[in-house]
Order: sequence, then structure tokens, then C-alpha cells
Amino acid sequence: MKKQTLVRIAGQSIVKNKMRTLLTMLGIVIGVGAVIVMVAVGHGAQSTIEQQIGNLGTNLIMVTAGSSQQGGVSQGAQTFNRLTVDDAEKLSREATLVAGVSPVINSRGQVIGGDGNWRTSIQGVSTAYPVIRGWETSSGDFFTDADLNAKRKVVLLGATVAANLFPGQDPVGQQVQVRSVPMTVVGVMAAKGQTANGNDMDDVVLLPYTTMQSRLSGGMFIGQVIASTTDANEIPAAQEEIRALMRESHRQGDGEPDDFTIRNQNELAAAATGTTQVMSWLLAAIASVSLVVGGIGIMNIMLVSVTERTREIGIRMAIGARGGDVLLQFLVESVVMSLLGGVIGLVVGYGGAALLGHLTGWSTSTPPAAVMIAVGFSAAVGVFFGFYPARKAAALNPIEALRYE
Repeated sequence: MKKQTLVRIAGQSIVKNKMRTLLTMLGIVIGVGAVIVMVAVGHGAQSTIEQQIGNLGTNLIMVTAGSSQQGGVSQGAQTFNRLTVDDAEKLSREATLVAGVSPVINSRGQVIGGDGNWRTSIQGVSTAYPVIRGWETSSGDFFTDADLNAKRKVVLLGATVAANLFPGQDPVGQQVQVRSVPMTVVGVMAAKGQTANGNDMDDVVLLPYTTMQSRLSGGMFIGQVIASTTDANEIPAAQEEIRALMRESHRQGDGEPDDFTIRNQNELAAAATGTTQVMSWLLAAIASVSLVVGGIGIMNIMLVSVTERTREIGIRMAIGARGGDVLLQFLVESVVMSLLGGVIGLVVGYGGAALLGHLTGWSTSTPPAAVMIAVGFSAAVGVFFGFYPARKAAALNPIEALRYE
């Protein structure tokens, strides 16, 4: 029997029982739609996290404090801080694989100016900071090396701080007090948004680290040193170079463990997106259970169809149809129903994902691979669950089938 004839007969059979066909396909529609929605939500969350981590900087490498031990008991990460500005300056002078290095001195305090006051994060950084972080100003300019060397009292405001202290105004040139120290606003940083853990990156003020040390912190040790490479492929080699220079700076022997910790942006991204990816595929696997339920529905309906069309099968066999032709006919009907349900499920899934994103504000994104898997799985369901009814039809005895009432 020709393939075109098989498809035409399958189509006629499906159209003949419209309501039963729609109810049969409903399980496949719901299954494929649920898989698409779950994967879209998971993939959208993964893309959002990757974007947020990308906002931290370009090929970012972070050097933070190491761990300490008391009585043989580890006190955990960042409990032993020996990082100094000298470490950052040494890396800036001698490291050959980094595009920029900046110390970061962290503190918190009250900033007063404009229409009120705002408690925020205060960071002392170098002129390489905006290059490392890939962070431009929306108004004004970043401070210069001359400002850094002269320990000038200049400051840049994050978008959140600027919006709260100077709503609807350009604060460049205005005076603010950072912990009672008067400073001049030279710029406003462009909005960055939130980090992956929900912290507001724009809730910050930036000033020269020299000014921070002499006017505000007064401490010898700093919070961290950040650096970046021009190429992501150079990050591993740059980390090893930084490790060697840091050990030399801290005069550590060959057998001593590092008294600092080095991490890179890719490690953070892999950890965050790995968890999200596992969750998204887990949700998709749970949703695919409804595809199996839909397949069982197809098998039940096909068994009923075989029983109803027993005489028709007997007539076809009597006029020359082989068992393989009958098997293929019913198998095509099953696959056609599954594929139709899969296509409708795709439309429902895309619409559901878009509606969910609109109502909740979540980012949704459906990867092409998920579409191919969902449609392929729906076709496989049709073959798997349609094979038994088709085989039963092909195994009928033509004489007994003609006698069937």
C-alpha cells in the first residue's frame, strides 16, 4: 500500500471521529505544552542568572581572603585576611596576562546630600575598576589617576543612590557627605540591576581607594582584589600567574597552603546555572509524565478502533492487503494523532510560557532543542503505544474478521 494512501486513510479515520480524536490528543497536547512551559521557565531563569553574573564584569577574577585554623579546626573561608593595596599594586605592575587590576575596600555608611540621606555600600577602587567590571557612567566621568594620586575627595554614585538623593536631577558637581566627609560628585554609574542572589549592584558609591584609606577606613587590609583578562581563554593561566605573584608577595614557602582564595566569573556562572539547569530538566521530566498518560490514552482508543473496524480489516485482507499493510495503517493513525497533538501542544506551550512571563515578570526562553525533543517524544509515544493495537489488528484472521458482528 502506498504511503500517500496510508496517510489519506489515517486522516479519514481521524476526521470521522472528531470528538474522540480531540479527546485522545488532549493528553499529548497537555504533555507537550507542559514540557515547553517548564523548559522555557527554567531556561529563562538560567539566561537571567548568566546575564546577572555577566554584569559583575568582563572575564572577572577575584582574589579574596583565605581561611584560618585554630587548634586544627578550620574557621572557614575569608577568616584570615592578609590582602593589602601592595598586593594589588604588585599584580598591576608584574602580571602580564591581566587587562586591569583594582583593590576593593568595602565599607558601609551614611551618605548625605540633595534631598536626604541614604545608607549604602562604600567602595574604594582604582581607575581600572570600570574596565574590569565593564561599567560605564551614565553621567559625568570616572575619577582619574591624578585624583587617585592626590587622594582627592571625589565620588561616583550608583543609580539607586543617585535616584534617592537627587530624584529627577543630575547630581554631577553637587556636594555630598560620605560619613561626614564632604565630597564632590563627579559621575553617576549606569544602572546594573541585581546580582544572582538579589543584591542591588547600583546601591553603592565609588571613590579612590587612596581617599578611602586616608579619610574613611584607615585600615591596612582590604576586602578583595579584582582583575580581568582580555580573553576568557586566558583566565586559567592568569589565575596561576596571580597565584604565583600573591604567594611571592606574602612570602609563602613551597609547602604552605595559599592564604588567599582565587575565583573567576566562569566558576560562579557554572555553579549557579548548573543548579538551574538541573531543576529545569527535572521539571520537564515531571511534565513529560503527562505525555506517557496521553500515550496510554492513544493506545486505548486505538484498541477500541481495532475492535470497531474488525470487519473492515477482514475486507481489506480478503482483497489482498497483507498483515504488514494493516499494521502500518493503524501505526500511521497513531503517529498522526500524536504529531498533531504535539504541534498543538507547541502552540499551547509557547502561549502558556508567554502568558506566564507576562503575569509574573519572569524571563522565559524556549531553546530549539526542547522543541525538537518534545515533538520527537510525542511521535515516539505514538509509535510505542500504537504498536500493540496495530499488531493486534494485523494478526486478525480474515475469515473470523469478516464474521465479526
